Amino acid sequence: MLDYTAMILAIGPELWLAAAGLIGVLLGATFKDKFNALAFKLGALVLFAAAAFSLMNYQGGEAFNGLVRTNTFVNFAKFVSYAIGGVTLMMSEGFLKRHNTIRYEYALLTIFASLGIGMTLSAADLMTLYMGVETLSLASYVMAAFHRDSIRSSEAGLKYFVLGSLASGMLLYGASLVYGFAGSTQYVVIAAAEPSVGMMFGMVLMIVGLAFKVSAAPMHVWTPDVYEGSPTPVAAFFATAPKMASMVVFANVMYTVFGGIIEQWQLILSIIAALSMIIGSLGALTQTNIKRLLGYSSIANIGYALVAVAAGKEFGAGPLLVFMTLYVIASLGLFAGVLSMRRKGGMVEGINELGGLMRKRPWLAIALSVLIFSMAGLPPFGGFFGKWEVLNAGLDAGLLPLAVILILASVVSLGYYLRLIKIMWFDEPTEKFEAIDGSVTFTVIASAVLTGVVFLIFIYQLSGWAGNAAAGLAI
Repeated sequence: MLDYTAMILAIGPELWLAAAGLIGVLLGATFKDKFNALAFKLGALVLFAAAAFSLMNYQGGEAFNGLVRTNTFVNFAKFVSYAIGGVTLMMSEGFLKRHNTIRYEYALLTIFASLGIGMTLSAADLMTLYMGVETLSLASYVMAAFHRDSIRSSEAGLKYFVLGSLASGMLLYGASLVYGFAGSTQYVVIAAAEPSVGMMFGMVLMIVGLAFKVSAAPMHVWTPDVYEGSPTPVAAFFATAPKMASMVVFANVMYTVFGGIIEQWQLILSIIAALSMIIGSLGALTQTNIKRLLGYSSIANIGYALVAVAAGKEFGAGPLLVFMTLYVIASLGLFAGVLSMRRKGGMVEGINELGGLMRKRPWLAIALSVLIFSMAGLPPFGGFFGKWEVLNAGLDAGLLPLAVILILASVVSLGYYLRLIKIMWFDEPTEKFEAIDGSVTFTVIASAVLTGVVFLIFIYQLSGWAGNAAAGLAI
C-alpha cells in the first residue's frame, strides 16, 4: 500500500502543483477566456502555497521505494524557486494583457514547469531525474514561443527546442551508460558501485546535459538568443526559478551520485566554470540589447556558482545556496526593470533607452543601480557576499586558478555593469517610459531592498540557513 504520509513529506509541494495544474486545465476547458485573468492570480497563489509547503516539510523524506528523496538542501531550493516563480507569474499578467496574448495556458505552463523543477530537485533516481527535466523543458519550450505571432519568440522557442532536445539526449544517453555499468538507476546504488571507464563516459555525458540546462559554457549558445526572443516575463522566469533549481540539481547529482569520485569530475567542472566566467563576461561587453546582456551575465554567474560545485560538498554546498539565492533575486529585479521599459510604441530593450533615467524616474534608477551593483558583486551589496562565499569555497578546496579567474572575470564584468550606471545617471534623457504595473514596481523595489539592505544586515543569518540546509546532504 502507498504510504501517503511519506509521500506528503517527500513531495507534498509537487503533489499540490500537479493537482492544481490538472484542476486548472479543467477550469480552463470549462470557462475558456473567462478564466484568463483569474488563472494568473490563482497560479501565483498556488506557487506561493507550494513554497510554504516546502518549509512545512523542510526536513524532507523518501517515497515510492526510493524514486524520490528530499532533504533540507533541496527544500531550500524549492522554497526559493517556487516563491520566485509566483512573483514572475504576477508580473506577467499586465505584460501579456497589453500584447493581447493573455491566456490561462500561460499560468498553467508556469505551474507545470514548476512541477518539473520540484521533480528534478526531489529525484533520487535517474528515471525520476529525467522525467523532471523533461517536464520542465517541454513547458519551457512552449513558454519561449508563447508569442506565436512574433518571429523572435517563435525563433527562440525553436532554438530552445532543438538544442534542448540534443542536450536531453546526451543526458539520457549518459544516464543509460551509468545504469548499464552500475546496475541500477538509484543514486545510492550508483554511488556505492565500483567506478569504471564506461561509468565515467556516462558521467561526462550527464555533465554535458546538465551544463546545458544551467547554460554553462560551452553549452551556452542558446541563452542570449532565447532570452532576447522570449517574452520578457518568460525570460525573467528562465533566469530565476529554473536556474536556481538546475544549479542545485547539478550539485546534488555530483555530490550524491558521484561524490565518492570527485577527483574524476572536479577538473571537468573547473574547466566549464572557467569557460563560463570568461565567455559570459567578455560576451556581455559588446551587447546593446539589455536582455542579451543579462543572458551573457547569467552565463558568467553560472560560472561563479560552478566554482562552489567544483569545490565539493564539504566546502561548496552552503556557499552555492547563498550565491544562487542572492543572484536570482537580483536577476528578478533587473528583469522587472526591463518590463518597465515601455513607451507608446511598445517595449524597448536597447541599453541606450535607459538614458537619463535618474532625472525622469529616480526611484527606478536607484533601485536598478542597487541591483546592478549587487549583480556586479560590489560591496556592501548582497551579491558581494555571495561571491565572497564562493571565492572562499574555491580557495578552501585548493582551486586557486579558478579563484583568480573569478576575480578577473568580476573585474571585466564591471565594464558592462558600470556602463548601465553611466547611461542611467549621466546620459541625456530619452523619451519617458509609460507607467508600469504595481506588481512590477513592487518587484523592482523589493528586490533592491532585499539585496541592498536586508541581506546586508542579515547575511550571516542567510549563510547560517544555507549551511544548515547543506548539512542535509549528509543524511
